[in-house]
Amino acid sequence: MSQQTIKQQARRTAREMAEKRRKEREERERRVIDLAEQVMVAIGERDAAVAETEKRAGEALRELTEVEGLSLGEAVEWSGGTVTVREATRLRRLANADGQPSSGDAGDDGAALTSAGSGGAGAGTSAG
Repeated sequence: MSQQTIKQQARRTAREMAEKRRKEREERERRVIDLAEQVMVAIGERDAAVAETEKRAGEALRELTEVEGLSLGEAVEWSGGTVTVREATRLRRLANADGQPSSGDAGDDGAALTSAGSGGAGAGTSAG
């Protein structure tokens, strides 16, 4: 085999290897993009689900306080301690469609903290 033939064959092989590696990188990048998209979609769906369930919880808390007449601390107690007074206040505000605080939002926190205690729902309250 001549020197020129050897060089031509080596160049062809090098180009083929470079093309093969380029295609592999492109395929990998497509896979990475697809997986990243799946992550972002799943997180977006999670965030939407959390927002919806938090709004429902806030609506129920608002109904407990505004319709049933419970203080926010009492509503927290009735919720089995699954939320704090602070969280309940945030959830109630989320439930308000126009974003304005309801008539009881500003003053409920202090009274609720007194009735719920600093340890969460039921702490510091008497039985009954």
